[in-house]
Amino acid sequence: MTPTPIALLGAVTLALAALPPARAQAQAARPAADAAPAAAPAAAPAAPTTAAVAADVQAALRKNLAERIPSLPRIDEISRTPIPGLYEVRIGHELYYADERGDHLIVQGSIIDTRSHANLTEERLDKLTAVAWDALPLKDAMVIKQGSGKRKLAVFVDPNCGYCKRFERDLAAVKDVTVYAFLYPILGPDSQVKSRDIWCAKDAAKTWRAWMLEGTTPPKTMGRCDTAALERNVEFGRKHRVQGTPAVFFEDGSRKPGALPLAEVERLLAAAARKG
Repeated sequence: MTPTPIALLGAVTLALAALPPARAQAQAARPAADAAPAAAPAAAPAAPTTAAVAADVQAALRKNLAERIPSLPRIDEISRTPIPGLYEVRIGHELYYADERGDHLIVQGSIIDTRSHANLTEERLDKLTAVAWDALPLKDAMVIKQGSGKRKLAVFVDPNCGYCKRFERDLAAVKDVTVYAFLYPILGPDSQVKSRDIWCAKDAAKTWRAWMLEGTTPPKTMGRCDTAALERNVEFGRKHRVQGTPAVFFEDGSRKPGALPLAEVERLLAAAARKG
């Protein structure tokens, strides 16, 4: 299984701390996810260019980083960035960057294009974490149609997530959208119980909204109920690194973590429609 961002950052941080003082790198705390039990992925370095990285640079970076930071997981890819002499080092969805000899490793950082004001780190991370709409297991979601329902978004949610409740209130105001809500109980045993009660209710979507918007406790499940969908949701989330809730997915494959403001949801829905 791919190591989590916290594990990767911890491995790097601990390894750097163990190096001689002259080689130790500055450490930066990873920002917390908007509603996550764990931290969100670190900000990514700039989108790599298409030019191939010279073999000697590849070899030097892999060799030096492996020797100097033994606990660093296997490097998946090394790419150029728009900054001469600066290279992206990708490990799963974790992105670092370094000079061509690996003498300096930046664990967390963003690169902004000052001409366009584009956040190149965010654009790169969006591409790496994108999930095609057709890949979402929509049959395992609660479906909520608002207005015509012509626009679509999916969201992974935990019933005990405060940010999810805030997001649900804003989401209820979005017009002409179909919401696919995936129960994703990751905040503890009670989340698993509530998710089961909601999923097994006669009208899961209505029960979900009543709990999230009005605080109406879901009725206890009586008898047997197939909850395999909840297990599949958790497995899907782990596979695609859904590390906090809410996590929102759009039809163009883009995704965003956290309780997005209503205006941002509208902007992203419009962007997805244009790409479609």
